[in-house]
Amino acid sequence: MSIGDSLSASVAQMEQVPLLAALMAELKSGILIYWEAADQILRQCGVALKEPTQASFSLQKNFFSLLFLYSYHRAGIPRSRRIVYAATLQCLRGMVTGCDNLLDDEYKQTLDTDIPATGYRFRSVMDIMVSDRVLFQVLMDAAIRQEIASDRVLAATIASMQTMTRSGVEEAAEESGITVILQPEEILKSIHHFKTGILFQCPWDIPLTIETMDQKMLAPLLKGLYRIGIGCQIMDDLVDMPGDIQANRHNYLVSLIHHGPHPVEKDRLKKMMAPGRSDNGNAWWINSFPEAIRQASITSRRLLKDGFGALFSIEHHGLVSPAIRFLEERIGALRIIKDAKP
Repeated sequence: MSIGDSLSASVAQMEQVPLLAALMAELKSGILIYWEAADQILRQCGVALKEPTQASFSLQKNFFSLLFLYSYHRAGIPRSRRIVYAATLQCLRGMVTGCDNLLDDEYKQTLDTDIPATGYRFRSVMDIMVSDRVLFQVLMDAAIRQEIASDRVLAATIASMQTMTRSGVEEAAEESGITVILQPEEILKSIHHFKTGILFQCPWDIPLTIETMDQKMLAPLLKGLYRIGIGCQIMDDLVDMPGDIQANRHNYLVSLIHHGPHPVEKDRLKKMMAPGRSDNGNAWWINSFPEAIRQASITSRRLLKDGFGALFSIEHHGLVSPAIRFLEERIGALRIIKDAKP
């Protein structure tokens, strides 16, 4: 079975679960609320927003949002407010993606507008500004419908900034480059903790200002999301290693090699990091670090298994393996793990 076929099989297995299908319907409602509000705002600015396609509502495109919505369900949040929070998830997604685009000098689309594609930085700025305005509107509309208390709207908008700011500070600290390769555990605890771990808990910032929650019930869900975030970041580091070296950013795989016990891999890393050398986009390096890649994949899978095990209810533990496989294939780490040969 090819990677593409395996990805489709993982998606099909998850789509057959009745609860996930119901949550996907809620997510679609939330996406449409976000899109309609964004369309109204942009139209008044003379910008045309294209209608979402069927792919816009797919599990592949909205996997993480589905996980967050699943956590709301497990915590007992009623359907009407889950749909409101599904809309706020799209707002947070627009802001986070827009910020990542600006920091990484790229453009991953949130809003499909008629703004010229060449103006990708401005498109990111628009994604951020519009998403922020939609967030306030969604919360205000929910308050008008008396689905949430009106005095919680401002608190919710402020809360949505707190975790993203802590995560963004870490990204900003790397903009000028790094001067030392931290130990692998230090990367996870002091870098990826802020960069991705707490960012995966960010979707709970708004509900926690509105809902009355049982902390004993909530704690394992937040812990599960945190571990999923760290596991995903390790896979990102596998995929992004050449680019991170070139940009002088922290990278878990680089740390494993640099501080690891394998002299051959250390020597290869030194050559790869030599001034003036550029291997970004080349695939030869995968076979150069099989031991470090193996260790990174073991750590990532352990974190993901623990994370999904905590997030999913017992009746859905059969989804843990398909979810991990989906992420490894979607992020691109599975190809690296399979191709790394001693």
